[in-house]
Amino acid sequence: MLKRNHGIDIALELGGIASHDDAQRIFAERLTPEQLARIRQITCADALIKIANAIVMCAPETVFINTGSDADIQLIRKMALAKGEEAPLAMAGHTLHFDLKEEQGRIIDRTFYIANEEEQISSLAQRISRGDALETIKSHLAGLMQGMTMIVGFYSRGPVGSAAADPAIEITSSAYVSHSAEILYRNCYASFDNQVSARGYFYTNIHSEGANRAEDLPNARVFMDRSYQTTYSFNCTYAGNTLLLKKGNHRFSVDRACHELFGQQLAEHMFITGIEGPGGRITWMTGAAPSGCGKTTTAMAGDHFVGDDLAQMWLAEDGGIRSINPECGIFGIVEDVNREGDPMLMQCLREPGTEVIWSNVLVDDEGVPHWVGNGEEHPAEGRNFQGAWKAGLEDKEGKPVPLSHPNARCTVSASALGNYSDRTEDPAGVETRIFTYSGRDSNTMPPVWVAKTPSEGVVIGACIVSAATATEVGASGVKRAPWANAPFIPGSLGDYMRAQFAFFNSPKLADAKRPIMAGLNYFLTDEARGGERKTLLGEKRDVKVWMAWLERLVHGEVETIESPIGLLPRYEDLVRLFQEKIAKTYPRELYEKQFSLYVDNILARVDLQLAAYGKDAEIPETLFEILENQKADLMALKGTFGAVVAPDQLQGSPEKG
Repeated sequence: MLKRNHGIDIALELGGIASHDDAQRIFAERLTPEQLARIRQITCADALIKIANAIVMCAPETVFINTGSDADIQLIRKMALAKGEEAPLAMAGHTLHFDLKEEQGRIIDRTFYIANEEEQISSLAQRISRGDALETIKSHLAGLMQGMTMIVGFYSRGPVGSAAADPAIEITSSAYVSHSAEILYRNCYASFDNQVSARGYFYTNIHSEGANRAEDLPNARVFMDRSYQTTYSFNCTYAGNTLLLKKGNHRFSVDRACHELFGQQLAEHMFITGIEGPGGRITWMTGAAPSGCGKTTTAMAGDHFVGDDLAQMWLAEDGGIRSINPECGIFGIVEDVNREGDPMLMQCLREPGTEVIWSNVLVDDEGVPHWVGNGEEHPAEGRNFQGAWKAGLEDKEGKPVPLSHPNARCTVSASALGNYSDRTEDPAGVETRIFTYSGRDSNTMPPVWVAKTPSEGVVIGACIVSAATATEVGASGVKRAPWANAPFIPGSLGDYMRAQFAFFNSPKLADAKRPIMAGLNYFLTDEARGGERKTLLGEKRDVKVWMAWLERLVHGEVETIESPIGLLPRYEDLVRLFQEKIAKTYPRELYEKQFSLYVDNILARVDLQLAAYGKDAEIPETLFEILENQKADLMALKGTFGAVVAPDQLQGSPEKG
């Protein structure tokens, strides 16, 4: 069982500051009068002690307290340019950040949970003992800010005052990290004490990039101390490893949902978007997908954008589910972002008026960024993530070096988007009626299917399988990706799954507000359905139709076809929606290819999940019961119709959605 404030507090052990008075003494010794006046506006004693310990431990030359004022943000931008962490580009407000070529994604092999002996850690994660973590941090992070400026910022992960927002402190020597935080999160310096008082906790993040050299990367580490809700990161620069307000703190929020707030809140790797239905209604939808699998594209396909990566949600007093985005910006993958599929994001990226931090794209001689799949003419040469580049360049293994890295990113404020919703900053969140789960599945599941019960919906999330993407260094092949949240689940998968079952089956949920839970998959290939091409069976923009169908379903306006895996759409409804939403003809032949059940492929995935979860401790029996029932129904279907079952062959008559 997870225990708070249990075992040695590493920051306290290395800093030695145990009282409010000692913290104030350190501030008086190390801070200039201006910065001292700023820190004295913060009254939370625990926060001040944590900051003072970070100062003693990391030994910066100077300390800058970021109040979030326009002047402070401008100063941080200038610091990032002066340090060479960012470089100006041709368009005003656009800058470029290059990560080390060996660090283009999350360093999953060097990311650990600091665990006490009796605590369980997810079977898909790595653990380190508190003693070993102490020695490693002492050896590599202590003193790593010598000669540098420590920047201390105070943020709210979510709209200030929301029931699920997290107050957090970001302590870093990287002006790029601090600049990114100002775009992606809400600076709450002025209200930090009130936020902590209302919530009863805060997260702390301590990072130093060190000398930013490739030879230091073997010693790079990301540690999450669950007991003290503190992250430590060093010798790395990629935002996924350093901007610890993001996935580092997301892990702590997952912990809180599984333990302190069991059955009441969830913290998910999900987008949030609003879909317009008949009569101008807006239906809010969240969706999980592993990084690099289309979350941003799907979020942008909605009519009212709230978020593209993270969601925190709770059971509201009115019997509904409310969701907020912990972030207020996008740290989005740009590969294949183009005007056809992502017109609103492209407007931010290609037209003046939006602040953008680019990373790991190609920049031409005129200071213009370029990336793979943007639908534009590409330059023959330039500078990208690995140095000088020209068309035809190969690496040491003879493989082509792409124009931009597959994990190249843009950091922009959500408020710059054309479909931005002002509900993003509503502390009450948005009432969420649709939950989806998806991954890069080229050959198995249909584009959309809906769970028949909340428990079956939880199992859809538990059984995501996806091709590895460039967001994780060294990852390859097809792998399980439970809830697309597995890299960020600190404790046992059994605990997390129980929290999911409890939340979606809660008696507090009103029947009229109960959500539908669905699988999405728009990565099916033509080759997997009997064709010769490896291209997608459909188009990127088709997701608007799948989302619209789900919106109609939750309001009972379309009928469904029952199958062993869930409820499928009827052809007649999709034909109409393809015309209405994207003015496209939808052939019956394409429908048959996309929604026929390839039973052997599905059975193989079911067996994969049964075998994998069978090795995990304390997995709820409900999961095995649902999967075994699906397996039996699929086998019976195969016995009747064969290995490929068309929608019109499925048993039973259409059901009312």
